Amino acid sequence: MARIERALLSVSNKAGIIGLAKELKEMGIEIISTGGTEAKLREEGIDVIPISEVTGFPEMMDGRVKTLHPHIHAALLADRGNAGHMEEIAQKGIKPIDLVVVNLYPFAETIARPETTLEDAVEQIDIGGVTLIRAAAKNFSGVAVVTNPKRYSSILLEMRRGGGDLSLETRRSLAAEGFRHTANYDAAIYAYLSKAFEEFPETLSLVLKKKAELRYGENPHQKGALYQEIGAPSTSLVLAEQWHGKELSFNNVLDADAAWSLVKEFPLPAVVMIKHNNPCGVAMAEKLSVAWQSAYACDEVSAFGSVMAFNRPIDEETAELINSIFVEVVIAPEYAEPARKLLQNKEDMRLLSLPLEREVYSTLKDLKRVDGGILVQDYDAGEDDLSQVGFVGDRKPRDEQWEELVFAWKVAKHTRSNAIVLARDRATVGIGAGQMNRLDSAYLALRTAGDKAKGSVCASDAFFPFPDSVIMMADAGVEAFIQPGGSMRDEETFKVINERGLVMVLTGRRHFRH
Repeated sequence: MARIERALLSVSNKAGIIGLAKELKEMGIEIISTGGTEAKLREEGIDVIPISEVTGFPEMMDGRVKTLHPHIHAALLADRGNAGHMEEIAQKGIKPIDLVVVNLYPFAETIARPETTLEDAVEQIDIGGVTLIRAAAKNFSGVAVVTNPKRYSSILLEMRRGGGDLSLETRRSLAAEGFRHTANYDAAIYAYLSKAFEEFPETLSLVLKKKAELRYGENPHQKGALYQEIGAPSTSLVLAEQWHGKELSFNNVLDADAAWSLVKEFPLPAVVMIKHNNPCGVAMAEKLSVAWQSAYACDEVSAFGSVMAFNRPIDEETAELINSIFVEVVIAPEYAEPARKLLQNKEDMRLLSLPLEREVYSTLKDLKRVDGGILVQDYDAGEDDLSQVGFVGDRKPRDEQWEELVFAWKVAKHTRSNAIVLARDRATVGIGAGQMNRLDSAYLALRTAGDKAKGSVCASDAFFPFPDSVIMMADAGVEAFIQPGGSMRDEETFKVINERGLVMVLTGRRHFRH
């Protein structure tokens, strides 16, 4: 292979580019550069040839057009083993370019920001860079293309050892990485634009990058990994920072996501305890430690080994309570320094932090895999409009009762169907989840609540198909209910409510969670 003599450097991510350029110059390699990269290199005293000097044409339209020129692409695409190609570019005064170092505009990072507009996103669609990568990668037998700054050091090492050249094996590897880079880039653009213009496009393109290897999948004999979807909001769970503890498992991530999604629903300081993807204790209060105690009191048995989420920074008093039992994962916006030190005494406890934005929900679709395909839907996210709810009879909830009903309704939304949630004093007292019939869910919720069911309120994620579960809960002292309504036997349920002088709110909106 011939020695690399001419390189083109044009990067958006400028990490490591100065060191790379300096070593290339020390090897006697001529450097062509563009726009911001050229300016950065010149600031460091590195002599480069501006792209306009090669093309004979100035950069145009704020840099939208600069490398799209025959003097660049003929220099990349000429087959070094084809005498006709080499003679043709020589006749036209075109010198070959042997190395291309390019990375693209930060499209994925831009669309991850909630404030990004369509116009902002469009400006981050790279044209020239993609074309440079594809041209160089196609001609890998004679041109090396580097898109990943992490490979700069190994490339330089090989060049120094190889007299300024790179092996064919390395060029092939770089070309494959280049095509992967452009494929993911184009897929991210397609996914974003199709979402902007098509609710459910004919072809669904997903771009994900591996975030972490997991300890295992759902079970120890299953392997697992966590991938980040390109375009995920910056407040997504997948971007949480881990401060302490061993690596996460598949189930840890699922439970942390369920806990974080629920705790974001509440305006007051709140605590959510999750076990097997269902809440086992939820509470809000004026003080975080009080909320923890109320959430824990709901189901102390299930709280052991749970995942806990907090919508306020964790203070020292709350940290002491957390440390009183075994907890798998804690996730919160922040940790006070004394609190973090306390929690780090538990070797196995994972500590995660993530900025909390209550009003920011993922604009990506909810995906569920089935054999041979994927189900796609909108996320069940956002606040329900409860201003137009209906009531059974002429009884309406008292103000404090209404607050309890709304609280329980939010918890039910995040509980596996069939879901029954009993709440009192802004805390769950009993939760029945994932049962095949609503009567069993009610039974489980009442069994957990015990005497605390008296004076509580009930939220049901879907309608009551029969009045039996309502009768059971009314007998236990439940005073008010919130449910979607819509059963063919609604009138039978309403009759029980009226006969007993109870309150029932009809939302007209269900929250199944399979």
